[in-house]
Order: sequence, then C-alpha cells, then structure tokens
Amino acid sequence: MWTCWTKEKPPELERNIHAGDHEYNAQFEYANNYISTSKYNVVTFLPKNLIEQFQRLANAYFLGLLILQLMPVISSLTPLTTVIPLVAVLTVTAIKDAVDDIQRHRSDGLVNNRKSDVLRDGKLVSERWHTVIVGDIIRLKNNDFIAADLFLLSTSEPNSLCYIETAELDGETNLKVKQAIPETASMGNNNEEMSRFDAEIICEAPNNRLNKFEGKLTWKGKTYPIDNDKILLRGCVMRNTQWCYGLVIFAGRDTKLMMNSGKTKFKRTHIDRLMNLLIIGIFLFLVSMCLICTIACGIWESYTGYNFQIYLPWESFVDKSKEKGSTTIAVLVFLSYIIILNTVVPISLYVSVEIIRLVNSYWINWDVKMYYENKDTPAKARTTTLNEELGQIEYIFSDKTGTLTQNIMTFNKASVGGKSYGNPVDDAGHEIEFIENVPKIDFTLENHYGESSFCFYDTRLLNEIKGGNKDAKRLFKILALCHTVMPERKENGNLEYQAQSPDEGALVSAARNFGFVFKSRTPNTITIEANGREKIYDLLCILDFNNFRKRMSVIVKRNDKIRLYCKGADSVIFERLDSSCEELKELTLHHLNEFAQEGLRTLCLAYKDISKSVYDAWKEKHHLASISLENRDEQLDTLYEEIEQNLQLVGSTAIEDKLQDGVPEAIANLALAGIKIWVLTGDKQETAINIGYSCQLLTENLEEVFIIDAESVEEVQGQMERAMDEIQKMKNKTNTDVVVCNGDAHFNPTDGVSVNCDEAADYALVVNGHSLAYALNPELEGLLVKLSSSCKSVICCRVTPLQKALVVDLIKKHKKSITLAIGDGANDVSMIKTAHIGVGISGQEGMQAVLASDYAIAQFKYLERLLLVHGRWSYFRMCKFLRYFFYKNFAFTLCHFWYAFFCGFSAQTLYDPYFISLYNVFYTSLPVLVLGIFDQDVDEDHSLRYPKLYMPGLRDELFNKKKFLLSVGEGIISSLILFFIPYWTFIYAAGSSGMGEDDQQSFGTFVATILVISVNLRCALDTSYWTGFNHFVIWGSIIYYFCFILAFYSNGIHYTYIGVAFAVFSSPSFWLCLLLTCTILIVPVVAYRFYKTNITASLSDRVRLRQRIKKLKSRSRESHIHRQSFVRHSTRSLRSGYAFSHQEGFGKLITSGLNMTQRLEERIKEPKEPVKLTKIIRYSDDENTATTSLKNDRVLFVEKL
Repeated sequence: MWTCWTKEKPPELERNIHAGDHEYNAQFEYANNYISTSKYNVVTFLPKNLIEQFQRLANAYFLGLLILQLMPVISSLTPLTTVIPLVAVLTVTAIKDAVDDIQRHRSDGLVNNRKSDVLRDGKLVSERWHTVIVGDIIRLKNNDFIAADLFLLSTSEPNSLCYIETAELDGETNLKVKQAIPETASMGNNNEEMSRFDAEIICEAPNNRLNKFEGKLTWKGKTYPIDNDKILLRGCVMRNTQWCYGLVIFAGRDTKLMMNSGKTKFKRTHIDRLMNLLIIGIFLFLVSMCLICTIACGIWESYTGYNFQIYLPWESFVDKSKEKGSTTIAVLVFLSYIIILNTVVPISLYVSVEIIRLVNSYWINWDVKMYYENKDTPAKARTTTLNEELGQIEYIFSDKTGTLTQNIMTFNKASVGGKSYGNPVDDAGHEIEFIENVPKIDFTLENHYGESSFCFYDTRLLNEIKGGNKDAKRLFKILALCHTVMPERKENGNLEYQAQSPDEGALVSAARNFGFVFKSRTPNTITIEANGREKIYDLLCILDFNNFRKRMSVIVKRNDKIRLYCKGADSVIFERLDSSCEELKELTLHHLNEFAQEGLRTLCLAYKDISKSVYDAWKEKHHLASISLENRDEQLDTLYEEIEQNLQLVGSTAIEDKLQDGVPEAIANLALAGIKIWVLTGDKQETAINIGYSCQLLTENLEEVFIIDAESVEEVQGQMERAMDEIQKMKNKTNTDVVVCNGDAHFNPTDGVSVNCDEAADYALVVNGHSLAYALNPELEGLLVKLSSSCKSVICCRVTPLQKALVVDLIKKHKKSITLAIGDGANDVSMIKTAHIGVGISGQEGMQAVLASDYAIAQFKYLERLLLVHGRWSYFRMCKFLRYFFYKNFAFTLCHFWYAFFCGFSAQTLYDPYFISLYNVFYTSLPVLVLGIFDQDVDEDHSLRYPKLYMPGLRDELFNKKKFLLSVGEGIISSLILFFIPYWTFIYAAGSSGMGEDDQQSFGTFVATILVISVNLRCALDTSYWTGFNHFVIWGSIIYYFCFILAFYSNGIHYTYIGVAFAVFSSPSFWLCLLLTCTILIVPVVAYRFYKTNITASLSDRVRLRQRIKKLKSRSRESHIHRQSFVRHSTRSLRSGYAFSHQEGFGKLITSGLNMTQRLEERIKEPKEPVKLTKIIRYSDDENTATTSLKNDRVLFVEKL
C-alpha cells in the first residue's frame, strides 16, 4: 500500500530459504501469499482514479474551463454550468470503476481466504492462504488447491508420488506426476519429524518459466538436486493422493502462476483514443475562433468602442489609452469567448457516452440467446467502457482446450479388415443418414462393464465381435493392452480409468464397451477381461511414445506366445507393414481419408508375432542400451525401429475431440466477417492441427500449411523465409495477378475484375512454442508478422502463458489492429489482459480467466453473437451518436461566433444563459441518448446472416477523422443557415403593433427555437429503428421546450425575458421562417440519403431493404443445412494429426512400478452428441434467384432490391 514511500527492493538473483526459520527468511523480505488482481485500494482509489479520468483530455479541458468561469471579469456564464456536469461525470465514472474493482477485491478475497493446514510448532493449524509465508510447511489433502509454489517433501502414495492437475496453468486436464526425494519422503506424515526439518534450499529467483526449476537442497551435510519434478505450483489441484507435505518456495505475487498473469491495464477504446485527438483539434479550432474575435475586438475597440465610452464605459481597471485599453479588453474577450464557445464539446457528451455504454452492457447481460442453460450461466459484461470496441475486432486470439473444445474424446468409427464401421445402419444392415432420433447401441445389456454414456450407432461391429471375427477382436485387444492408462475401482464397484490424455481414455473406453475390459496392471502384467473371460498378459516391454516416433508399442506374453502390439500415425505404421498387407493397406487408407474429411483423429493398429529366440536377443541389446550413459535415447530408438518391422495391419480407429456446440459455424461466420482467428494453445502440435480442421480454422482448400518447428534462430529464420518464398512463387505463378492476402478483396489489373481473396491461394501457419521463442526476437518478429499476415489461419502450439501475451502484443504493435483474446484458464490470463478486449469462458478450468476478463460467456459460440450483434450495434450506435452530437453542438455554438460580428465582439451571448445550460441537458439530450441505446440498422438475425455487415467497423468507416470533419462542416453550414435566415427575416420585421421585432432577446429566442426543432427533426431522420421511446423523447423534447419557455418567460417567474416567448411565437414571420429554415436544413439531407440508398447502396442499405420487404410479405425462409463434402488440396496430409497425444516417459513409470496406486480418483463425464460439420446455404425469397453465382451467399444476395 505504501510502496510509493518505501525503498525499492533490489532485484533478487537467487533465493535462500531455511525451512521453518521465519526470522532468517524475513530478512530477505520475500513476498507473502496475499494476491491482488484489483487496481485500487482505499488509499489509492481517489488519486489513481482521478489521474486515469483526467487522462481523457476532455475532462482536463473542462477543468480548465471551470477555473476560467470562476473569474467574473471574463465569464458571462455561471460556473455551475460546468461544475455540476463535470462533478457528475467524474462521480458516475468513479462509482462504476469502484463497483468493478470491488468485484475484483471480492474475488481476491475468496482466494486469499481459502484455508490450508500449516505446520506451526509441531502441530497442524488451519491458516488462511494470505497468512502463509516462505519457509512454511503445508499439508495438502486430495482435491486441494495448492496454495503456493511448494517443494514436495512426502506423500501418501508408494514411492512418494503425487498426482496433480495443471489445467489452471497450461490448460491440460491430464494428470502430471511429481515425486519427492527418498530422503525427505522417509518423514512420511510424522508432524514432529517435519517440524524438525531444518534444510537449506538455494534456488532460482522468481520467474515465469512453468516447465523449469533449478535449485539444491542441503540437509544433514548432504546436497540433493531439485528440479521441476519435485515442485508443486500454485493453481494446480492435487488429485488421487490422500495427502502430501510441501515447503513453500514462492508465495503470492512471486509464484509462477502470478508471474504469468501480467498486470491489470487501464483499457480505452479506439474511439476514446480518437476522441482525445479530436479534442485537441477542436480546442485549436476554438482558439482560432477566439483569436479572430480577439483581433476583431481590438480593432473595434480602437476605432469604435474608444469613442463610445459614454454609452459603454470601459472597466475601471482598463487603461484609458486607446492602444493599451483596447489590448486589455481584447485579451479579456479572448478568455470570455473560450468560455462561451466551449460548448462545441459539452461535458454532457461524456455523460451520455457513459450512459450509452452502461445500457449497452445491460443488453449483453440480458440477452437470453447468450444464456447457457446447462450451467445456468448468462453472458456478463464485466466492464462498461469497451462495448463499441467489440464492433471493431480484427484479430481473435483463442485458447483451444476448454475454449474451442470440451476436452472430451469420443470413439466414432473404425476400419477393420477392410470394412468401415461407425455410420448408423437400418435393420437390413445398410448405412443410413444420421438423424437425431437414430438409437445408439445399449452396451450395458450384455456387458456389466458397459457404459450408458458411450455412444456408438453401428450394430455391425458389435455383431462381428459376437460372431467371432478375429480382426475385430484383435483391434479391441490392442486397444485394451497397448496404452498407459491407470485403472481404479471405486467404492461403489465401478471401474474408472485415469488416462494421461483423453485420446487414450476414449480408446480404452471403447475397448471396454465392446467387451475387452482393461481391469488392472502391475509393473509386469496387464489384466483384461475379454468377452467375460479374464486374461493376464505378461508385460515384457513398453516401447514408449515420443514426438519423433509417433507411435507406441507393447510386447506381451501369454501362453508362451510373444506378440508386439503397436498403434500410431498411419504414416509411420504403413512404412513398417509387411508386404502381404498391401491390399488391406489400400482399403484402410481409403477409410482413413473418409475419416479425416470429417475432422476425426485417426490411428492405425498393427501386431507382430515374435519368436522367443528373437526376443531374447533383442532384449539383451535393449538392456545394454537402457543402462548406457551415452546416446541412450538414440540407441533405444534404433532398437525400437528394429523390432517394429514387418507388422501385420489390423485396422484403424477414428475419434473426435468434441468441439463445443456451434464452434465451426461461429468460426466460419467470424471469418466471413473479416476477422482473423489465431489459436494459441499449450497443447501438442498434432492435437492443435486436428482441432484446426475440425473447427474449420483449417480447411481442405488451403494450398499449404507451413510448419515452423526448428530448434535454433537460424533454422527458424530459414523456415519462415522458405515459406515466404513459396507464397511469392505462387503469387508470381498465377495468371490472375491476385494478391495473396488474408481475407481482403484486391483488384485484378488485367481484366478489371475485383477478386476476392477467398478465391486465391490460401495458406495456414503452424508455429511450435520453442520456435516461437526465437521468432519473437526483435530481428525476426517483423518476418513473423509478414508471414502470418500472408496466411489465412495461424496456430501457435506448445506456447507458454507469457508467449500468448507476447503474440498478442506483437500484433497490436505491428498491425495497429484491435485484438480480442478468449480463454477459460489461468494460463490465458496474461493474454486476456494484454488484448484490447479480454473474454473469459466459464469453463472446466476455474474462474481465473473470467475474473481477469472484460466480458464473460459460457460457450465460444456466443462470441459470434457478442461481436456480430452486440459489438456491431454498439459501434454503430456510438458512431451515429457522436456524429450527430458534434453536428448539433457545432450548429448551436457557431451561432455565437456569427453573432460576435454584430455585437462588437463583446462576448455577448446570442442565447439566454439558461438556454445554454439546458440545451444539452433537456432540449436535445434524450433523443440522441435513446438513439445511442436502441438504434439498429438491421435486426439481429440479419446481422448474423450477413457477417460482412461487420466490415465497416473493421475499416473504421462509421466514425473517423473524415466523418468528424463532415459532421463539423455540416454543423457550421447549419449554423450559418440558422443564424442568417432568421437575421434577414427579423432585421426589418415589424409586429402587428407596428413595433420592430429585432431586439436581441427576441432574435436569440427565435434562433434557439428553430435550432431545437431542426436538430430534433434531424435526430428523427437519423433514427433507423423506431420504438415508443424514440417517439416519446423526440416529439416530447420539442413540446417540452415550448411549454418550458412559455412558462419560464411568463409574468409569474419575473425573469428578464418576460413576454419574449409569447411575442415571438405569435409572430407569423416566425412560423414562416421556421418552415423555411427547417426545409433548407432537412431536404438536402433527405435527397442525399435517397441518392446514397438507391444509387450507391451499401450492404447495410440492401439488407435493411430486404428486411423491410420480408416484413411486408410476413414470411421468412429457414436456412437449409447440408453436409459438406471436402476435397483436400493441401500437400500436407490431414491424417498426420493422429489420435495419440500423451507425453514421453509415462511407459517407463509403469514398468518401474512407481506409479502403481489403488487410490486414483477421476471423473468421467458423459459425452454429448458429436458436432457435425455443416455448410449453411441461404435462399432468397425468390426461389429462382441465382445465389449460386456468388462465392458467399451468406454475404450478398443477387436479386435487385
């Protein structure tokens, strides 16, 4: 709290900790375990919030005006006209910011007040998290969140293993294994021994590296190395472990989770930043007008005012000489006109902006179509200042696991013996089209291990197994034996699996339902139940998976028969098949292509019989290689390659990483809107690529998918340069001169045809995390941006949370584009905070992302509606509001300037001072406010049906410097008309009594009345969507003005304008002038808009007309959904993303016996129906309309409107 006055702590180079010695550790001033994601506290709120608010130049500008108005010498207006609205704006904004920050404080409080058992004086004491300090020893129980970064001391599991879930850190829900060193593990759960633990730990300083830790432990005269396998990180959850003890290494803000979270940044919209620039321009324009008035005043006072002092005497403090006196008056007049003309940007503008943003936030909160009933979760705008930014998003950066996918795998199809299974069939065994009511097979009828949640529809495969088909049995036997899954028998007798990856879990679960149940394992055996008979296999060897091998194998023995079972990517399996499998290979390859076209993750399975003599010889070489100290991995890979030859192909499987509902359609629609979508994930490359195809981020029409996965700066640079060369070659080769781009339309100079880039060659880019670290170097980041801009889709895999933020910042810096980041876990927080807009998904990985976000939704599909409907509407409304507001205020204010030429530049106001105060508060504020809250050019259905409507926001077309200047110019012209037509009408006018009507009060009332009527009529003309509120406030504001001014200028009030209103309104010349002025102001605007709408109609105009025609016809047609077939053009095989994505080394743990446990606990959730890829075709009202001639019938329609 008092960091501003405390001495800055020197940077920490290494950490020295004495276990349990708080006095020793206190000298280093290590951070405690209190965390804060809020921006303010009680002391800093007022100054910090005011500093943030006065970063908005308009607020600083009004503060300066207020100071000037406090000087009666130069001000003809009361200071209350500025004080009240300025204080109101600052107060409302401060309250809103305070409410937002209070929510953050409450969220922090929930975390800080969690409890853990801490060892104090030999006893376990329940302490709140924020009281935990470095050097404390903590006891954790199963399913506990880890309070701080801990050094693991001992656990309840054999060999001191501890299982943790790291979803909050890296998005992965598969469990990780940690292990304590034997020396500390021997203390077990003996609290007395733990309290006597007095080791010294020297380790690295706090940093954000999640996968690396370096340190050493010194205890009882011996030193032991500490690496990442012995560290439990804050944010993880302990699973399947009864208890464990850990020593606090890093706490609070020093933990790796918090180091990756980034700082809370003050976010402002693009329009806010533009407004700051425009305020400077307006102020310069204001100063220019004031200088003109000042110079003119000096001249007038010198030649006229000096000789006119008998009627208008100069102030006593003004020098009596002509030159000095005129100069003094001119300087004072300059300041006076600064005050009078300041209404070009009234403070009410910012009050209205905040109200509009607040209400538009409530539209998001109240949208029932963004309500997720399954979790009772509505959409929530957690900030009210960024709504219009949602309508200008150019780049979306998305996490994968839990954001695009449900992280639930389902077994969908299989190919066995050259036959494909998986599609539903009728009673005759013929494949039929999948429909919702197709019944799934009930595997629980004859198999008590069957799962009711398992969905499979093809009865033929089950019948093949019942009929004794050897190939079908062998396929599921391989699935039941060749894996690293851990079984667990629950208290209720249910058998559940703990898989390191959901891929393996889905495959073993499929084997279980088809009658091949994996029941248990030891380091040397695997027990399965095949069709009701229990079989025990001796596990001789596990040939473990790694990214290079892309396969895993097991060698098992039963009844003196040794057999190798293998599963892996089709490319590596096919290379190792026996020549006798050629025919089966071709059939299986055909099925694999079919599976891949549906976005399924494929896997091939094979086996090989091995003689005892061959195995014994191979095993001896394997043993020698496994104990080698040099090139051990290379030697083992060579031996694996040797034994995995001449395999017999069995078949293939296809599983689906279930996408969230509506993800492919949402991504397709967002892409059509011109938004570029990047996936930034911590998952493996192949997994990310497969999801890219499933969600239509990657498509079969891509010319090439470039993969950047090199291990050095030079290699990364070379790969990117080769990719750019490939793109350049394609550009040079094409005959159409189409520029390769990212969704924009370019001109073809040879035939004069505008070509859409969707018809040109498209590319995708996949960047691995270790390569991305080099690509983000300053010398390569420009090349990375250039390459990624030339690609239609970008996927970054195996990235750290900090790298996600760096990628977002890279695009912000180089492309100057508005970005949005969306994620659901703590590993996405840094990215969410860095982007212009952060969206959190209330998912499976906790609420960290939601707490750090600006908007929270329950499913990715709602992002489409958030941007294309609410974002576009908010941007459309705000831009229309600002254009109209500047127009009406320049029209209002410039009348003062023209009047200056007729009042001797004396800073006399044209209008009644009360009219000046009420003009933007009562007379014209509500119509434009309702416009900014309710207006919409097209309805929500058409906004989603025609995503190209989003384009104006991307191009910043609706409010920019040009639009601002046009609004200002229109306001200036209107002010000339508003001033001079009444002036010429009144200058020689006479009332019915014969008296002149050209007094200043009557003229000011005349102009003010026409001004109020004309600007409200103009607001009516600008309104695209009429509601009862619009009618009430527009016509009500005009009526209110007449009623108020008649009452206020009546005899009962005794105001200085007594009787003026009645006299003006009773004059026929007033009504004639009113009609003439409004006609001159409104008719040209109507004519211009008629021309624009009918001759050069925009897409919005055409869609709006179509919408009106449809309403008149009172009918609408449903969208027709057809299954889309794909033709793959890429030179890269889609199937290279095989369904096998767990980490290397897990097999070694199994055979060592270290991970054997009977206390595993895991949830297997019920899978839902698979998401089907669809193509949405829209038909116009006219069945004969040639919509097929268009590339994208969702964007344009052909019939003449």
